[in-house]
Amino acid sequence: MKDKIISKATDLFLKLGFKSVTMDDIAGEMCISKKTIYKYFCNKEVLIEESTELVHKTVHEIIDTIVAKNHNAIEENFEIRKMFKEMFKSSDTSPLYQLKKHYPEIYQNVMSREINECTMCFKQNIEKGITQELYRKDLDVDVYVKFYYTLIFNINENTASETEARKLELEALEYHTRAMATPKGIVELEKQILKNNI
Repeated sequence: MKDKIISKATDLFLKLGFKSVTMDDIAGEMCISKKTIYKYFCNKEVLIEESTELVHKTVHEIIDTIVAKNHNAIEENFEIRKMFKEMFKSSDTSPLYQLKKHYPEIYQNVMSREINECTMCFKQNIEKGITQELYRKDLDVDVYVKFYYTLIFNINENTASETEARKLELEALEYHTRAMATPKGIVELEKQILKNNI
């Protein structure tokens, strides 16, 4: 039952926002009593923490699956972006933006974990791209990782509209890739832009 509550709450939080969804809403959607929810979660904050943990786990499992498909480095980034777009397409407001605004402590915990995970993902992608001669050999990998996650997290933290955030993220991905790409990488980038109708 606990897992079912977390799963339903996560759906509702991502669709309608962390702030606007109440324990009553979750109970109503599941046709259970609010008392049942409180048996597992002493308050809404604890439930939000569990939900963000589930989203984090799901996102990184999907990223691992995409990486395992052995796309080239540039295509891999576009596939990951596509996954995010699919995952959050039903929400109007950016989940990260809401979390930061209404639950800053939970937000801080989520961010410190995400930054570590994403740093690793971005770093592996850049190293892969250098090996494949899609990115320049002379890159300072750590600096480019920092540039990219600063861009991405700033967009999500400061953009209330989910649609606008996704649009800016794609622009950031193109910007990031162009900054690193070799001539061969630019050709691949243009191919991905056409394929993804940007």
